[in-house]
Amino acid sequence: MTIGELADRFGLAAHVLRHWESVGLLTPTRHTGGHRRYGSADLERVAMILMGKEAGLGLRELCELLSSADPMDRSELLRDHIVVLERRITQAQAAKELIQHALDCPLSFGECSHARERIASRIPSGSRTVATV
Repeated sequence: MTIGELADRFGLAAHVLRHWESVGLLTPTRHTGGHRRYGSADLERVAMILMGKEAGLGLRELCELLSSADPMDRSELLRDHIVVLERRITQAQAAKELIQHALDCPLSFGECSHARERIASRIPSGSRTVATV
């Protein structure tokens, strides 16, 4: 199939597939005139890339995982990513609880002791250099 057909099949823009090729995630065959052609193995590869992205892996990690005959051989990378995911889950849960409290609390932020405690906990003590975000 062509790059357009593969992109359409997954609901992606063709430039995404070109980028994945440029970083080594895809290696389509080239036909006369340099046109890319994709087969069933490329369908599976794109599906694996999308699954990895949904799991929060970056393209660099995906390149490392998918460069192995068996991606499960990269257990250290996967264990490290579990730590990242656990931190994100903790942060998301705290954000959800804060928002739920804001929805449930009849008081304004200025009057709510819970909100005031959360705000105070975010103010660093002493002098610090300004961090750019």
